[in-house]
Amino acid sequence: MNLLRNAIKSSLSLRTIKPSHGLPFFHRESPKCFSTETETETPASADGSSVDQFLHTPNKGAVYGKLIGPTKLTLKSDIINLLEGSKLTPDDVKVNYSWNYTPFAIMVRFPSRSAFDNAFRQIAKNGRLYRLDKVDRSFWDNVMPYDGKTVLLQGIPQNAFPDDIDNFLSGCEYDASSIQMFVRPGNQELIRMATVRFPSQTQAMNAFLRKNRGFCLNNQILMRVLV
Repeated sequence: MNLLRNAIKSSLSLRTIKPSHGLPFFHRESPKCFSTETETETPASADGSSVDQFLHTPNKGAVYGKLIGPTKLTLKSDIINLLEGSKLTPDDVKVNYSWNYTPFAIMVRFPSRSAFDNAFRQIAKNGRLYRLDKVDRSFWDNVMPYDGKTVLLQGIPQNAFPDDIDNFLSGCEYDASSIQMFVRPGNQELIRMATVRFPSQTQAMNAFLRKNRGFCLNNQILMRVLV
């Protein structure tokens, strides 16, 4: 009887010990497993931003373009109207002039890549009168802005001085210290030119309307507002 009683006690003690060894192991492993799943899945499922960053090109920041095909009569407003929908302002457009002040390209600063893409579609829609190329910001920075406040005078006599320009522009409000005179080769002879800066676009246009084709020392002067 004693042997049977001892055997029963041993059996009961074994049944009691087995769960005590298994439960702590289960509690130790299962939280760790759930924690690992949570850490790996949460970032991937958070509003899909990580996926968007990988699949899509960022659409933030300015994009710069060079528009080929302007004429002497092209205005900033013409470019803004042409690229309707690209959210451009006059400050986002600069004309790139050649050495003899012939416009050969227009630099455009787009607020975003989508605005640049919209401009590309607009040019294709309007018969490709222009060509739009994406360029680095340095191209934009190297172009001087005239903003419609600078007037080009062509045909100045070779013996003219800045005082003669002052006399020609009498009655107009301008910055006399901004007068720059220089020479450019023409078809048959050198052509003397000058640029003059005005306080505003209105005053520059007023000078053009009043003085264009006027005379300086018996030479007829052609004027053009640089945009």
